[in-house]
Amino acid sequence: MLASLVKAVAQLPDPRFRRVLLIGLSATVVTYVVLLGAVGWGLSALKPFGIGWADTLTDVLGGLATAVISLLLFPSVATMVLGLLQDDVAAAVEARHYPALPAPRDQGWGWVIWGAVRFALVSLVINLAALPVYLTLMAVGVGAILYYAINGYLLSRDYFEMAAWRRLDPRDADRLRRRHRLRLWLLGGVLAVLSTIPLVNLLAPLIATAAMVHEVEALRPAATR
Repeated sequence: MLASLVKAVAQLPDPRFRRVLLIGLSATVVTYVVLLGAVGWGLSALKPFGIGWADTLTDVLGGLATAVISLLLFPSVATMVLGLLQDDVAAAVEARHYPALPAPRDQGWGWVIWGAVRFALVSLVINLAALPVYLTLMAVGVGAILYYAINGYLLSRDYFEMAAWRRLDPRDADRLRRRHRLRLWLLGGVLAVLSTIPLVNLLAPLIATAAMVHEVEALRPAATR
């Protein structure tokens, strides 16, 4: 697991990684600017109390709540955007570390888009449902643990599937994931932590995709290579 992470981080200067990062960063920044701008405009225009200090307090609290929710949902949005380009990252990893591999399975754009959208929706629903629990447990200092546990599972499952489906039938990929679920969950937890560190979280989807390609190659049977 650690070897996969180290190799993934070491390849970050790859020009193909930089291209994906630029596209993903641009799309993600635009998404959050629009979101924060829309919320700010809505709160300013609403003025629910008609009292200066109360409306100002509402604006501030609303902005803070939006920022917190945006941070919690960052893995979902970033993964959805970069998930559409994860094949480029996986191909770059395979070209450098596994040049003898045959061409990957032809999944088609439909599978790629569905995989990215599906993960984003599932992660969005689960994190929003768990948000009251997160906030409640924050008071006793364990809310972050629950957040990383949930998103570690989600990230490990999604990124492993995206990488494994390039080489394995989905049913074989699912069996392989279940067989090594704890190892992958721990890796997903590390990725979830990276996804909440400012600036580092912009690189997290690239690291996750690359690390899972290494995990697939380390875990799948030699007969499937």
